[in-house]
Amino acid sequence: MEFTLDIASFALKTFMIVAAIAIVLLIIIQSGMRSRKSRHGLDIENLNDRYDDFRHLMQSELLDKKELKNLLKSEKKEEKKAAKKEEPKLPRIFVMDFDGDIRATAVQDLREQITAILTVSQAGDEAVVRLESGGGLVTSYGLAASQLSRLKMKGIRLTICVDKIAASGGYMMACVADHIVAAPFAVLGSIGVIAQVPNFHKVLKKHDVDYREVTAGEFKRTVTVMGEITDHGMKKFKEQIEETHDLFKHFVKSNRPVVDIAQVATGEYWYGTKALELRLADQLSTSDDYLYSRREEANLYLISHQGKKKLSERLSESFGKAAHSLFLKIWGDLDRSRFGA
Repeated sequence: MEFTLDIASFALKTFMIVAAIAIVLLIIIQSGMRSRKSRHGLDIENLNDRYDDFRHLMQSELLDKKELKNLLKSEKKEEKKAAKKEEPKLPRIFVMDFDGDIRATAVQDLREQITAILTVSQAGDEAVVRLESGGGLVTSYGLAASQLSRLKMKGIRLTICVDKIAASGGYMMACVADHIVAAPFAVLGSIGVIAQVPNFHKVLKKHDVDYREVTAGEFKRTVTVMGEITDHGMKKFKEQIEETHDLFKHFVKSNRPVVDIAQVATGEYWYGTKALELRLADQLSTSDDYLYSRREEANLYLISHQGKKKLSERLSESFGKAAHSLFLKIWGDLDRSRFGA
């Protein structure tokens, strides 16, 4: 009889575990399908809370038990007093990061983050972009700068913080800001245009390799990799580069009228201290100091994108954790009920 009860108990456990796993798998699949449809992947972190966590951690390590206890009591009293008062609503600062490569691929995340901010924007809000870029393609960085302009068109104050570099296309983005903060040794400027095209025409000619390029339109191709570079084509190519430079200069001047564009649009770059003198920046500071200094007067929110995993990876990871936890919980509950634990 006891042997039969053991078998029945084991069968019941097995059935419940299998059923629980099946339910968890169904829930995870449905959740995965929903997340795949939304494809947002935005993370929002309150930086004020992060600073408080840092402070509490340091206090717990540096203060003795009595000092810590008294401090916590004092903070609780202050919190109760503050809760009773009607505190004025603090403005909000939305913080984003832009790490630019030659194609400004981070613009895809940036445009979604900006759109998310615009859905909740209010008067008095500010956006801070921690920008790092040495520039790249004109069209790509033109789009990135246009995305930043969306914030200003909605009345949101825009601050750009440069800790390392905002040059060429990076400065095209930075100059859109109402306020540019640069670290003392950050690199800013490089307001110029460069185009490099290797040419193998002489190599082909030397080895009697015939190359033909058929175009319609006098300037469809000016300077190419394989074709012969003519004076006529090079002249036009140079004109196109100068036109792009003129557009760049006009864009910087229209967004930062305080700069002497003739002085700064030489293609040179400058470190933060000199950039401040040239009015390419408005303040010398790291992004860390700038944000930390604003913590008392505003609520700071870091907007970022989650690392995007494949659906199969998310399912495998979530299912493994959930199934393992449920297995231990169900088995433990059944054993406790049997033995009275």
